[in-house]
Amino acid sequence: MRTDWTALPEAVTKEVADRIGGTHAIPARTGDHAEIAATVTGTNGTVFVKAAHSDFGIRSLRFELRVSEAVNGPHSPAVQWHFETAGWLVVGFEHCDGPHADLSPGSPDLDLLGEALATLGRTPAPDVGLFSPKGRLGFEHPAMGGDTLVHTDLGPANLIVTPGGLRIVDWAMATKAAPWVELAMLVPWLIGSGHTSEQAENWLAQRSAWDMVDPSVLDDFAAKNAEKWTLKAGQNTAGWMRDLADWTGQWWTYRRTTYQQVRAECMIPASH
Repeated sequence: MRTDWTALPEAVTKEVADRIGGTHAIPARTGDHAEIAATVTGTNGTVFVKAAHSDFGIRSLRFELRVSEAVNGPHSPAVQWHFETAGWLVVGFEHCDGPHADLSPGSPDLDLLGEALATLGRTPAPDVGLFSPKGRLGFEHPAMGGDTLVHTDLGPANLIVTPGGLRIVDWAMATKAAPWVELAMLVPWLIGSGHTSEQAENWLAQRSAWDMVDPSVLDDFAAKNAEKWTLKAGQNTAGWMRDLADWTGQWWTYRRTTYQQVRAECMIPASH
C-alpha cells in the first residue's frame, strides 16, 4: 500500500533534498510495488523516487534496483542514486517525461513497443537472481524456460513515450524465461486496450518468438493464466484483478474455440 510522501522521516527527505536540491513531490498515480513512488523536483532537476520501509517492500525494491542496474539498456530508466537511512531504502531513477503508451489498434505506439520487444528478445537475463517462470506466474511449462530477460508486466502504465523513445519502467517482476513468455503476457494488455484476441495474436505473430512456440504450449499458457486470474478475482474485489480475469478469459476462450477446433478438424480423415 502506498504511503504519503509527508510520512517519510526527516532524515530521508533531507537526504533526497541534498541530492535533488528540493523535495517538491508529485505522487505516482499507478503501481503499488513501492511504499513511496513520486516524481520529485528540485534545483538540480527531476528524479523519480521509490522508497520502502517494510521487509517485503525493501526486498522488492532492492530486487528492482539490482535488475535496473544490470539491465541499463536503451529502454530502461537509469538508476541515478540510492541510499539507506532511518530504516528506509530509497532509490532515485531517471525521470521519464511523457504519456503512457497507447496500445489500441492502429496506435503508432505499437511500433515503438515492437522495437522494444525486439530488443528485449535479444537481451540475456542478467545474473541477479531473477524470478523463474513458476515463481513469477504460479504455473509452469517446460517450454517457458530460457535465458532471456522478460519484464512480464508490459501494461500501458509501465510504458512511457518520451521524446527519446519508449521507456519501460518498474522491473520489480523481471524474470528469466523464453522470449515468447513476454509476448504471451502481453496478450491481456492488448485485449484491454481494445484488440480482439485475434487482433492481438496477429500483431504478436509479427515477432519471431511467437512463431517459434508450439500452439499447444500457448493453449496451456492461456488456460492456466485464465484459471489463475479467475481464482484471484473471486477472492479479491480489486477492479484490475477483475479486468485481468476478463481479458485472460477472453484469450483462452478464443484459443479453445478457434485453434482447438481447427486442429481437431485437421485430424478428421477425409471422406471417400
